[in-house]
Amino acid sequence: MVNWFSMKNQTPSLSKLFKSRQPSAVRLTQIEFNKRTDGVEAVNCSIGNVSLPTHPQIQDRMKNLMGDKSPFKGGVVKYSATVGMDETRQAILNVIASSNLKTDGLYAQVTDGGSHAMELAILGVCGPAGSQERPLLMINPAYSNYRSFASRVGRKVVAVTRTLSDQGEFTLPNIDEIEEVIEKENPGAMVVIPFDNPTGQLYSPENMIKLAKLAIKHNLWLVSDEAYRELSYTGENTNTSVWALTEAEVPGITGRRISIESASKVWNGCGFRIGWLVTDNEEFHQQSVAENTANLCPPVIASWLIGGLAEVSHDDLQNWYEKQRAYYAPMLIDLTTKLKHILPGVIVSNPDASLYSVVDVRQLVDDGFDAQDFSMYCASEGKVDINGQQLTLLVSPMAGFYELPDGVSNPGQTQMRISYVESPEQMALVPELFAQLFKQYQAR
Repeated sequence: MVNWFSMKNQTPSLSKLFKSRQPSAVRLTQIEFNKRTDGVEAVNCSIGNVSLPTHPQIQDRMKNLMGDKSPFKGGVVKYSATVGMDETRQAILNVIASSNLKTDGLYAQVTDGGSHAMELAILGVCGPAGSQERPLLMINPAYSNYRSFASRVGRKVVAVTRTLSDQGEFTLPNIDEIEEVIEKENPGAMVVIPFDNPTGQLYSPENMIKLAKLAIKHNLWLVSDEAYRELSYTGENTNTSVWALTEAEVPGITGRRISIESASKVWNGCGFRIGWLVTDNEEFHQQSVAENTANLCPPVIASWLIGGLAEVSHDDLQNWYEKQRAYYAPMLIDLTTKLKHILPGVIVSNPDASLYSVVDVRQLVDDGFDAQDFSMYCASEGKVDINGQQLTLLVSPMAGFYELPDGVSNPGQTQMRISYVESPEQMALVPELFAQLFKQYQAR
């Protein structure tokens, strides 16, 4: 006899994906901190949530959203074309060109942030599980969302791993090592992040050329995440980009390049959720737009706001980049110097690019140390009194930024990523906060 009462109290099962999904490494500590009720405030360096004003041209459009020149002046907000507004597409080409890069033959599609561009790129260049599987090749440590999106759409990720030296330099594996992984795993694409998240490493043009030649030799797409282009602090190679590669340097590169672009970082527009997928392959572009027709279109109000960058001169844009670099560089250098002084033996990645540093405590801990447990301690109960204020620090544990075979030790177990997104005054507190919280945790 059917027990109807028992059946009424059952609920449908979640999918395997939902059951296994854990919060992103960059959001984990924020979620945990939000549970606190003890009045402690957080210096939140766990996520790249930039807290600077966006470009004046964008601000001007924000102020005039219902003005005579706005497409929304009558209060009507229609869909745009799936590919995005023409002006917003021209905006990213203008931005790329402002870095003295050629844009002839480039196709731009507006997306729901750089994250959506990542997902479309993975769908377009990697094969699903089965006989046609072609995974995504990453360079560890790599932005964790690539792994998340690959999992979401049923694609596999494989990786080669950089090593963080005691001097704070992330060193690429040699080309033979990378080629060995390519020959074994048969990836569909290689992802590079020239102004790197999470390491803060700046790829040299020479390394970009070497990786591009590998992509050609093995017939791979070359996907370059350029969300942080122009944010470099070495005084050299500020136009390192997939679009700086030429046929003279890398014969055969044309037609296999894709860049992930974003309004979030250089343009301080994280909440706009506007990105671009740019390619020099017309077929990829057409099919990416076709795939995205199910999403109808990107956010149109934010698209129009960001579209104002199409009108800005290259000189003005270069001045803007210099202003951003002048803001971040002193904070990166100050934190790196002070943290090494306050906590002797700590390793901090060189402040070359983007707005992140990796802190490694491997020389200060035993084998059992877990950076995620330490990060969650800071979020859930850690606190430090600084000038009468109870503070804690939120950082991102790095284990989730590595894709490794089973049984291989994860370097991220002793590493954390720090984002330079709080005010300079708050960032100045980070070395002391980190050191004190680390000592508290070790003494438990």
